[in-house]
Amino acid sequence: MRSFFRLKELGTNVRTEVMAGLTTFMTMAYILAVNPIILTPTGLDWTAVFLATALAAGIFSIAMGLFVNFPVALAPGMGLNAYFASVIIASAATDTPITPAMGLTAVFLSGIIFIILTVTQVRQMLITAVPDSLKHAITVGIGLFIAIIGLKNSGIMTIIAFDNGDKLITLGSFHNETVVYTLLAVALIAILMVLRVPGAILFGILGTTVVALLTGHVNVKEALEGKTWMPDFSTMNVWHFDFAGVFEVGLITVILTFTFVELFDTFGTLVGTANRAGIMKKPEEGKKRVGKAMLVDAVAVGGGAMLGTSTVTAYVESSAGIAQGGRSGLTAVTTGICFLLAIFLSPIVALVPGAATAAALIIVGVLMMQSVKDIDFSDMVYAIPAFLTLALMPFTYSIANGISFGIVSYVLLATVANVSGKGKYQVHWLMWILAVLIVLRYALMGGE
Repeated sequence: MRSFFRLKELGTNVRTEVMAGLTTFMTMAYILAVNPIILTPTGLDWTAVFLATALAAGIFSIAMGLFVNFPVALAPGMGLNAYFASVIIASAATDTPITPAMGLTAVFLSGIIFIILTVTQVRQMLITAVPDSLKHAITVGIGLFIAIIGLKNSGIMTIIAFDNGDKLITLGSFHNETVVYTLLAVALIAILMVLRVPGAILFGILGTTVVALLTGHVNVKEALEGKTWMPDFSTMNVWHFDFAGVFEVGLITVILTFTFVELFDTFGTLVGTANRAGIMKKPEEGKKRVGKAMLVDAVAVGGGAMLGTSTVTAYVESSAGIAQGGRSGLTAVTTGICFLLAIFLSPIVALVPGAATAAALIIVGVLMMQSVKDIDFSDMVYAIPAFLTLALMPFTYSIANGISFGIVSYVLLATVANVSGKGKYQVHWLMWILAVLIVLRYALMGGE
């Protein structure tokens, strides 16, 4: 084990790596409770999503450790799971409803595209094409998108409908138990984070669950109905695809959005964690390991869809394990094993109230907002596209809209500035292609 993971060379040991892996698991484990709650409104079975989440996180985290020797774990990504659900739910009232099978097919196809982009190294070209401010705005926008889902699910944010058809967002009622328990969960998680407790989100969820059980907020009998300690793999949506349906309803934009968002999210996570782990101290070796990590991540996207869950991606929470000394793939393998063992804990996860997971979504939004400090708001060529990106995601309830307006506005403003001599901004040819495709998409399909 020591030689396989090159522990001595990396300046670490088995105990440190195992503890780092456990720390990473504790910071990521909330996804086991959150992902089923986000995806079940689409029509997917709770147990099926839970098992797919645990298996995908376990299998691909172990793969990252064994094949890349990289201390980064993977699981279904926050933001992309919310986007997956919002696309399916929003389509229910249209003439062309999207089924869960179509949604999983879109994720699978985005994974195929992702593998091709990684193998051909076009992925690196796309990352270069998009300005940094826009990349950070995408992260912030997804954070706001996740937070607004948490606020809506908890009842803290509610919508008032008027007789004339107008609607207004307002504060929910504090007589609503879910609102109270969500605020309790947010406060508990926040306090634990201020105290720098590893796994603060998970412990906050568990603490809120205990309070909810003691006060009767959670109906135990109802929550445990159909749940068993032995996993029922027969419920899983393995290879639950509908390729014909995807092209009939025109999900090309959705597929590209999955690919685009995952592209930048993963790049930032892998490079950031590699720097923190000291992997980039040797640039050539570091680039090779990050390149291999990108390929595992790309395969995980399609692999997760085959198991029945939304996009699987590298988790920034892996930095918690790295901070505990994790330097090798043994950290990721340990995290993966924990996720595989978690498949026997579905009854415990089923007891988690919606208020606790809503609080987790709000806090994750806070964490993703940190990237706002890296946006150059002093330069309007960067500021306006960044603002449109991060504002339109939550306010139009669409990640795709935010990215689309950001790209088109940047190409327009940067070009005007260059032509008028007011600045010298790089507008990569790929940005032009993306901008034209986006304009055509909205021109042909309107706001749909």
